[in-house]
Amino acid sequence: MSFAKLFGVRVPQFMVGFGPTMWSFRRGETEYGVKWIPLGGYIRMIGMLPPRRGDAPGQVRQVSTGPWQGLIENARGAALEEVRPGDEDRVFYSKKWWQKLLIMFGGPAMNLVLAVLFFSILLMGIGRQTPQPVVQSVSKCVVSAGQTVTECPPSAPLTPAAQAGLRAGDRITAFDGHKITSYGQLQRLIRDSAGRTVTLDIRRDGHDIRATAPIIRNKMVDLDNVDKTVEVGFLGITPTEPFVRTGPGAVASTMGDMTGRTVQALVNMPQKMVGIWKAAFSDEKRDPNGPVGVVGVSRMGGEVAASKNLTTLQKVSAFIGLLGSLNLAVGLFNLIPLLPLDGGHMAGALLEALKKGFARLTRRPDPGYVDVAKALPVTYVMAAVLIVMGGLLIYADLVNPIKLSG
Repeated sequence: MSFAKLFGVRVPQFMVGFGPTMWSFRRGETEYGVKWIPLGGYIRMIGMLPPRRGDAPGQVRQVSTGPWQGLIENARGAALEEVRPGDEDRVFYSKKWWQKLLIMFGGPAMNLVLAVLFFSILLMGIGRQTPQPVVQSVSKCVVSAGQTVTECPPSAPLTPAAQAGLRAGDRITAFDGHKITSYGQLQRLIRDSAGRTVTLDIRRDGHDIRATAPIIRNKMVDLDNVDKTVEVGFLGITPTEPFVRTGPGAVASTMGDMTGRTVQALVNMPQKMVGIWKAAFSDEKRDPNGPVGVVGVSRMGGEVAASKNLTTLQKVSAFIGLLGSLNLAVGLFNLIPLLPLDGGHMAGALLEALKKGFARLTRRPDPGYVDVAKALPVTYVMAAVLIVMGGLLIYADLVNPIKLSG
C-alpha cells in the first residue's frame, strides 16, 4: 500500500482478514478495517486489470463469445467499475513497469522482512539451544532407540557412561586423546568408537579427572536421516542445551538455509499433497516435514503452549521460530509467478520491461503495458487448485494432525 500511494495509485481498501467486514474506518480515500476470517489480508487498488487496447479508460465492452473470453471481460469490467473520471493516471496498469514491480513486491517483501526480524530476535536476542559437551544426565541402562523406561529392567546392562562413573555437570574435555571443542564433534567420535574402550578427560567441580568407558553398539537415530536407525557407538549421556546467542551471520545463514528448504518444499508440493491425501483418507502417518495448513499451525502452537516438558523460554523460542518460518513461507509462496499471487503481477511487470527494452533496441513503437488479463484462465485454474489444496490441508489437520510430541 505504501508504494501504491507513493506512486499515485488510488487504494480504496486496506483490510486485515477476509469475508464480511467486522469493523472499519475511513481515512482520506482509503477504508481501513478488519474482517471476520483472520487468514491474512489484502489491499484493493483500482485498475489492476487494463482495458482492451483501443478502449477508453473506464470503458466496459459487451461480453465477447467464448467461455474464457467471457470470464476475462467480466473480470475487466469488475476491475474498471471503480475507475472514475480523472483516475486515468491513478490506475495500477498505467504505471511504469518498475513502479508496478515495487508495488507488488511490497507484500512478499514485508513477509521476508518480518521473517528476518523474528529470526534476529530468536538467534541474537534469545539464542539458539546448542548442545554442549557437558553432561546433563546419565542413562543408567541400555535401551534401543525409541524405547523409554522409567526403571531399568533387571537384565538391562549398565551404560558405558554409568560404568565410567560420569555425573551430571561433567564437562568432557577430551575423548580418547582428541580435544573436544563441541558436542557435535564428541557425538561423532562416540558413534565411530563402537566396540572400543576409550579414555575420557573430564572437568568436574574445577578438577581434571580421567575415566575409561567401554563404548558399545546400540541402535540410534541416524544423524543424516531422522526416520532411519543405525547401529553405532553408544555412551549413554544427555548433553546440556543452553541458549547461546549468535550474531548477524547466523541470521543470514539461517535465512539462506530456510529459504532453500522452503523453495524445495514448494517445488515438491504436488508430490507432498499426494501424501496429504493418503494421510487424510487412510491411517497413513503424516510426514512431519510435509505441508501444514493454518489449522495445523494453530494445533502446533497449542501443543507447544500446553507442553509441560518445555520451559517458558523454550515456548517463546518455538513461537518466534514458528512466526519466522510462516512469514518466510508466505513471502516465497507469493513470489510464484502465477496470478492471483503477487508474483504473477511481478512477472507481468518484468515482461513489460523486456518488451519495452526490445522495442527501444529495435527502434520500434512502445508496446505499452502487458495485458495480464489474458492470463486469467490460468488464474482461475490456480485459484481452484489453491482452494482444493487449502481445504485438503485443513481436513488433514483435523483428522490426522502432525503432533510435535510424536
